[in-house]
Amino acid sequence: MLTKEHLTELQDRIGYSFNNPEYLKRALMHSSFVPGTGGDNERMEFLGDAVLELCVSEELFFRFPSMQEGQLTKSRASIVCESALFEAAKGVGLGEFLLLGHGEDASGGREKPSILSDAFEAVIAAIYLDGGFTPARNFVHRFVLPLLDLSEKIFEKDHKTRLQELIHAKTHGKQVTYRLAGETGPDHEKTFTMQALLDGEILGEGSGRSKQSAGQAAAADALSRLEAK
Repeated sequence: MLTKEHLTELQDRIGYSFNNPEYLKRALMHSSFVPGTGGDNERMEFLGDAVLELCVSEELFFRFPSMQEGQLTKSRASIVCESALFEAAKGVGLGEFLLLGHGEDASGGREKPSILSDAFEAVIAAIYLDGGFTPARNFVHRFVLPLLDLSEKIFEKDHKTRLQELIHAKTHGKQVTYRLAGETGPDHEKTFTMQALLDGEILGEGSGRSKQSAGQAAAADALSRLEAK
């Protein structure tokens, strides 16, 4: 059973206090818990997916001002996917709070990526329904967007290698270098800005929560500019 204490604990973990906790309870309700009634979290999952896509799209749009539509779509897909949402759900221990049918619970449903990722999207919807877009976006920024740095590491070879290969072909072997252009924010939450350079000329610029991710963003920006010429 999901007690009031359980709901309070989960709200503490996600950093949002519900005006109507029934939204949260519904978000945690798997179809196996209420089979055939339509009272599960699937409709909320649908809404949460849309809110999540908007939040991630907004972040990518402003973080990578020169990135073309195709790369934006690719980067968003790397985050708004089951594996990434599974990691986010594990980050808040969502599996502990799910309402599952006995059979699903016994078969390890609390650790299944599909169930956890769907429930995570439903929680986004619950926050949106209860408090509007701003708290839902804050939740996504806290638990999902840090995965953007992980996705950038996945695509690091694509960005930096593609840029270097392109420059190598055009210049017969010159190397791209990276320079820290600035940093903002407190020590525990800094944002770094890096520039990709060739012979002192700025090819691209990007920001991120680490120098590595900022360098990746700069390479992606440089690629977008060069490929647009």
